[in-house]
Amino acid sequence: MSDAATPRERFRRNASSIAAAVVTGTWLGALLAGFDWWLGFMLFGYIVIIPVVSMLFDEEAEDSLAVEPEAESTPVERGETAERGEAAGDTTDALERLRTRYANGDLTDEQFERKLDRLLETETPEDAAEWAERNRAAAPEREAERER
Repeated sequence: MSDAATPRERFRRNASSIAAAVVTGTWLGALLAGFDWWLGFMLFGYIVIIPVVSMLFDEEAEDSLAVEPEAESTPVERGETAERGEAAGDTTDALERLRTRYANGDLTDEQFERKLDRLLETETPEDAAEWAERNRAAAPEREAERER
């Protein structure tokens, strides 16, 4: 955020927060003053006013939908994306989280080994894509085994 932003730009950037503060202040003031309409205004404010202001002024949704052409990413197991340059760091973080969960007793030995094998098989985005394809192909076979 630049210090040279005009008041209009700051209002546009913070419109949802401003609307939420006004709605909250109004219904809270009405409640404390003993007016009977505070509940109706609270519901109307949170269900109508704030979402409308958010749709009109917030640009975060548009920014999150924009895809940069130079960003190369590959979908992984949970629908998230892993940047190719960050794949090694993500694997290290995932391994550390897995070790922590095992150390805390959240995982059994078998669960830890299975998740560790899966993590090591999907170390790079390419490996993750291959692993997902293999599991999609093997899914009908596993279902048949479960039915037996």
